[in-house]
Amino acid sequence: MKRALVRYRNSDFGKTVIRNQKYAPILFFMGGFIFDTMTLGRIDRVYDTVVLCSHMILLSITLYLFNIADDGKWKNTFIGRYSEYFPLAIQFFFGALSSAFVIYFFRSVSLSKTMVFFILLVILLFANEFLKKKISNKYLQFSVYFFISFTFFTFMVPTLIREMSTFIFILSGLVSLAFTLALILFIYTSSPSTRAEISLKKLISVILSIYLVINVFYYFNLIPPVPLAMETGLVAHDVQKKNNKYIVTYESNEWYIFWRTHNINFHRQADERVYVFTSVFAPTDIKKPIFHRWQWYNPETRSWEITEDIGFEVTGGRDRGFRGYTYKNNLTEGKWKVHIITKEELFLGVVDFVVKNTSEPNIKGIEKKSF
Repeated sequence: MKRALVRYRNSDFGKTVIRNQKYAPILFFMGGFIFDTMTLGRIDRVYDTVVLCSHMILLSITLYLFNIADDGKWKNTFIGRYSEYFPLAIQFFFGALSSAFVIYFFRSVSLSKTMVFFILLVILLFANEFLKKKISNKYLQFSVYFFISFTFFTFMVPTLIREMSTFIFILSGLVSLAFTLALILFIYTSSPSTRAEISLKKLISVILSIYLVINVFYYFNLIPPVPLAMETGLVAHDVQKKNNKYIVTYESNEWYIFWRTHNINFHRQADERVYVFTSVFAPTDIKKPIFHRWQWYNPETRSWEITEDIGFEVTGGRDRGFRGYTYKNNLTEGKWKVHIITKEELFLGVVDFVVKNTSEPNIKGIEKKSF
């Protein structure tokens, strides 16, 4: 192995890499993110599960090896020869896991309040590229580890046991907390240098504070109910099911309005139904009731009034999500929105639109699409 490294460093390729090594983290970051984007898709696939579990296990092992290295335990050993690369390995696993979660969460959020948690993940993803010199800070190191561990278990536990609820979320958080504290205590008792560098009480307080903050986010519906994800949501004039396909007729947007499929202005004729069509992804074998909460904006009270909750059960396993729709008659003119929520009122997404009564059908922009 040592001879191979010497030959690599003396080769033209090796010299080029060494000469431009300051750009290596950025290139590895971009390459890793692109690779995850192209290969990770469904949290319930065996490939995705193996990759994420491998990253999490290797990250935990590397953290242990790195924190023990300062005590000279690996001196004159194979591990000791490569201990200088432990910070890079930790940074790699932090980046790989956070980029994977960004990809999964991106499917689960809309331009809504759940975007807050998604933005935190994106910040962590990019901040990881600037943590190289700070990774030796054990408070930062274990704080990031716990945050990533918490996210990992909130995806994995519901997927593996094929059930999701508030209880499962709490259970996932407790499993993550137990694993993190066990790793910290194991390293603390095994490493004199770690005991000299940190206050165990302070570190545990930081971890518990992060745990509390995440649960507060969950309580206020700032975290999307992963692994559920709303794939499609639009308001339509008609929805018909033919040969296991849903034919949806709706008013499309101008080409430059890329963030919304349907036209926000719904031109409704007399006695016409208003449909809301959604598709919600769920891992295989998960069955979950979801609801369309119809709300109308009352201009007199300047508040949103809930008119009705209409529910149906989502069955997991379909790549493009479980399809379903609800409809209402005789809608009042004005602003409407339909929240797509779980039984626990966790927020999946929103379909908003403005009802405008008309005597003539709006032919322009009408489109039919099968789902």
